[in-house]
Amino acid sequence: MCCRYWTEESPEIRPIVEEMNRSPLVGKWLRTTGITTYGEVRPTDVVPVIAPNRRGERAVYPMRWGFREKSLLMNARSETAAVKPTFKEAWLKHRCIIPASWYFEWEHLTGNDGKKYTGSKYMIQPKGSTMTWLCGLYRIEEGLPVFTVLTREPGGEIRFIHDRMPLIMPERLVNDWIRPDTKPEDLLGEALTDMIFEKAE
Repeated sequence: MCCRYWTEESPEIRPIVEEMNRSPLVGKWLRTTGITTYGEVRPTDVVPVIAPNRRGERAVYPMRWGFREKSLLMNARSETAAVKPTFKEAWLKHRCIIPASWYFEWEHLTGNDGKKYTGSKYMIQPKGSTMTWLCGLYRIEEGLPVFTVLTREPGGEIRFIHDRMPLIMPERLVNDWIRPDTKPEDLLGEALTDMIFEKAE
């Protein structure tokens, strides 16, 4: 699963933040909550998200992390999102990309007594990249956009950390992923799984 990520104030992310700041939605969110542009991002934070505008063109909006149901839904499984009532409409028409520098994951371990416990915290990002393009779904709640991060089975090198990882697209497919007329199933095979990682402080 993915429940934390980090955005560096970098040449790649700065223009995305600047575009978000021109959105009329910024003022609406600021009246109810703050907006997180850089640093560690947690569920319920409002952050820059890439999604199509009304013409189907790439744009950036402030969105809150988490669908509100009986509990906060931070993640959705990419394997079942197309058939789950909560996610299937967004899977078909409302896909987004969450720009990050890397994401965090905690090692999940099992003790000799069979009990589960949390180990080290890791920083993870695609090999050979300074950006991590997290795939997500979005919808409107009470007039404002919210998103959830899609997950998948992990690549072999990070399987020891957790049995899930975010669905991550290469930069060349960011625009294709968010297009409403794209069939998301056609892009799943392009998702990145070759990751680099190190323990976080």
